[in-house]
Formats: sequence, structure tokens, C-alpha cells
Amino acid sequence: MATKRTRELGDSVAIIGAGIGGLAVAVALRRIGVSSVIYEQAPAFGRIGTAINMTPNAVKVLDGLGIGDALREKSYTPEFRVSRTWDTGEETSRVKLGSSALARYGVAPLMLHRADLMAVLEASVTSNTIKFGKKLKSLRNHDGKIRLLFEDKTTVDAVGVIGADGVHSVVRENLFGFEKPRFAGMSAYRTILPIDRIKGYDISSFVKWWGPIPESQIVTNAINKKKELFLFATMPETSLVHESWSMSGDVEKIKVYYSNYHEEIRAVINSITEIDRTALYDRKPLDRWSKGRVTLLGDACHAMMPFMAQGAAMGLEDAVILSRCVGSYPNWIDALKHYEATRISRASKIQHDSSSNQWLRKSENPDWVYGFDAWTEELC
Repeated sequence: MATKRTRELGDSVAIIGAGIGGLAVAVALRRIGVSSVIYEQAPAFGRIGTAINMTPNAVKVLDGLGIGDALREKSYTPEFRVSRTWDTGEETSRVKLGSSALARYGVAPLMLHRADLMAVLEASVTSNTIKFGKKLKSLRNHDGKIRLLFEDKTTVDAVGVIGADGVHSVVRENLFGFEKPRFAGMSAYRTILPIDRIKGYDISSFVKWWGPIPESQIVTNAINKKKELFLFATMPETSLVHESWSMSGDVEKIKVYYSNYHEEIRAVINSITEIDRTALYDRKPLDRWSKGRVTLLGDACHAMMPFMAQGAAMGLEDAVILSRCVGSYPNWIDALKHYEATRISRASKIQHDSSSNQWLRKSENPDWVYGFDAWTEELC
């Protein structure tokens, strides 16, 4: 028997996806008096993922949203960002962070658990803002609005739609046709270690160990007020790997693969007892993000490699610029055009540079990334 389709009407903006970008744009829109409803396919929030690097450009967004101080209570700010060679340990670059970043950019970076960032963002939206268990199937124009059809057969009419539904975006597919995300030929491994397990290793700095090939590297940084050490590593894979934030990796495989790395980082690797594995996917830059009353945000429009720590930061910048455009241009469709024009060049460049994986390997001025302020950037 066919299930009767129910219909829900509303004049709010519909946000598809309750990730970092989706939650941030809901908060940003509320600050200018625009209501929204977030539709999330998961049945509930869970504490998933490991750590995340909020560089100064991202922290500026978080402060403007009113949640920066809450995150500082759960984070750690390194003094330096250091690049080292995988076998000799030679230092190839050192970027001042900490108080130097505060003086230079007005804010310092924050290293914290991704779940702590999500929890603070979740607490910043009202309880009725998020509808769980709502997986989008399709969307179409209907009487001057956008009608969303979900897999549970319900429909929603919205004045505008923001697709913040990640690298496998259904909104993107509905706008521009089907295109598979590109498997990058590597997996990422992430774990968090208690500091008391780490002996004789620099935990005060963000350290990147550059491997013998671009697909091989290790990054470490302290989180949680320097009580824990986050480790991120990548290695090449010859076959497709399922993308998941919670899939376990093979600890012994990790120890063997990095057995030729410098003894300092090898000692950290050898202390690992469990690790998560995630396949890495990205997308080609788009030359447009919007169509009519529908636009994209975050990984849905510029999924990138994690090698500049800018994936979440770009989604946060998107959220602010989109809200500012909505506030500046009363017509929703016009606002989306200005949003796209303002964002697409910067996001595409960072998307491209992230793929090349050379960011700050040697001495380089990071101001063009870290110094960006989405709250004051001139709108196109």
C-alpha cells in the first residue's frame, strides 16, 4: 500500500544538512532576523570525529557568531606551526601563532575536538530549528517557492534553500546533475592520545611531518587545554575506501607504514592503540553555486583535501558572507548572486591549493588565508 504523502508548509529558509556550515549559517541568518529550518538525515547528533583546526580566519567567524569564548574553554592554541622532514626531522618552516597571531590577525587559532565545536553550534540554535531523520530526495520550483521532497514522503515548501549537505550533496546533484566525488587515492587516519602517553615530543606546536610522497604525512597538535594530542596521518590506497567518520583503522598497518619516519614521531605512532580511518574525496571547483532560489555552501560546493585545514573554515566563511548578502539585498535571488560572486574565487583557489599539498612546507606568508575577515570583506 502506498504511503500517503504529507505536506508541511513554511516560509522559512530550508538548510539541508546540520554540519558545521549548516549550523553556522542558521545562526548567522538568525542574527539578521531571517528564520530557517535545518533538515538533517541523521536520527540525532552523536559525538563523532576527532579534532579540528580553527585557523584565525575561522575563529573570526566564530567570534562574530558569539561562540568563540565558549570554544576557547575547550581548545588549545599552539605557539608555532612547524614543518619537518619525515626522515631527518629537519625543520623547513616555522610560522608564529599564539600571541603573534593574536597581534597580527586579532585572533589566535584554536585546536579542539570537532564534537566540542558541534556541541557549541548546536546549543546556538533553538530546539525546533533542526528536523532529524529528513533525507532529501529531490527539489523543484513550485508557486514561487522551492518544494523539497524527502525520502519519508513528506514535502516542505521554502522561500529559499541552502545545500550544506556535504561532499555527496543531493542538492548539488539536483541543481547541476550527477557527478561522483573524486576519490583522492588515499585515506586519512585520526586518533587522540592522552598527553601522559607522550614522552619527549613537542606538544606545544602544531607539527606537520612531510613524507616522501605527497600522499604520506603526519600532523600532530594538542587539544583540550593541552591534555590530549591529536594525530592525523595519510597514506596512499590502491582501491576505493568507504567514507566514514567512525570506521576503525588497522593500528599495526599504521605502525609498519610509518616505521621509517623520524624516531620522534615514530615513538608517538607506536603509542597508538586505536585509530579511525576515513577515505578522502574532493570535487572539482564549480563555476557557479546557485540556481534560482537554491544555493550551495561548504563541502557541497567546494569539497577539498584537508591539507590547508580550510574545509570547515571555508564553510564558516560562506555562512557569514551569505548572511551578509541576504541582509544587504532584499531579493533572495539577488542575494545568492552576490554571495556566489563574493565567495567563488577565494574558495576555488583554496580548493586548488589544498590539492597540491604544499601549504607552508617552506617559509611562506599565510596572511592571505589567515588574515581574511568574512565580516568585513567587501561584497561583490
